[in-house]
Amino acid sequence: MHPSERYLSLLKKSLLNDLYIENEARIVMLAYQLLFFPDRPAIGQLIKDFLAIEETQYFAAVTSNKETGGVLPAMRMTAAGQEEITEFRNFSFVAHSMIGRKRMDNLHQCLDRIRLDGIAGDLIETGVWKGGATLFMRGFLAAHGMDDRKVWVADSFDGLPKASLAQDKGLDFSKGQYPYLAIGIDAVKDLFARYELLDEQVQFLKGWFKDTLPIAPIEKLALLRLDGDLYESTMDGLQHLYHKLSPGGFVIVDDYLSFPGCKEAVDDYRQAHGIVDELMPIDEFSAYWRKAAS
Repeated sequence: MHPSERYLSLLKKSLLNDLYIENEARIVMLAYQLLFFPDRPAIGQLIKDFLAIEETQYFAAVTSNKETGGVLPAMRMTAAGQEEITEFRNFSFVAHSMIGRKRMDNLHQCLDRIRLDGIAGDLIETGVWKGGATLFMRGFLAAHGMDDRKVWVADSFDGLPKASLAQDKGLDFSKGQYPYLAIGIDAVKDLFARYELLDEQVQFLKGWFKDTLPIAPIEKLALLRLDGDLYESTMDGLQHLYHKLSPGGFVIVDDYLSFPGCKEAVDDYRQAHGIVDELMPIDEFSAYWRKAAS
């Protein structure tokens, strides 16, 4: 394996926490027992399960989740102040990315095609959480000596907005409901620095997409990765950035098969603009397409 590919393989494993799955499974097990099971096993049994974690259901669940982007239950507070267990997609305690192996490999493949086909433009993700996908983008540029492009890291860095459109009715992923999703900009920058990938090729766009994307100083894009969950956030990304995507560039929609509002936004935009490029699934949650060459 070429050194650049070996580096990128190791980078993916680190971002997804593939290197220490057993320790993440231990955290999951303990968190679940404390949060969800008041009649949990005695401390002696918990210690045995902790030490033999690879033989438990928790290890299998975490391993599967990293590969397929599945769901794990999580606790949240309802509007009435009641605790509620809900399924949370790609819930991860320690990894630096939620997107899972299949989506990370898809990102890698798209970047390879951009490099090999000479597709001009920068790279962006709208909705970054801890920044894992954008970290991989910057690592890819570094591995291949591509110093003429920028990676744009776009996020409120304060969680998702409260739903304001009918298409997102009933969804509330805001900081008050899911503080877990609200990762501050300093924490993301610190993570870039820890990976030795924080430099002038990384640009941050802080704020709601409707405010930041229309005025972002981006001239051309080769890759547009959308991870905003909601109709509004997804449509903001398409309306303000798709026209900057070079022919041969890629659009990746992390939530296309996950949230009806996100799918509706993509379908509405594609229909309104006559986009017929094949929309291909990545896994059971996500899809992408390649913009036709002019």
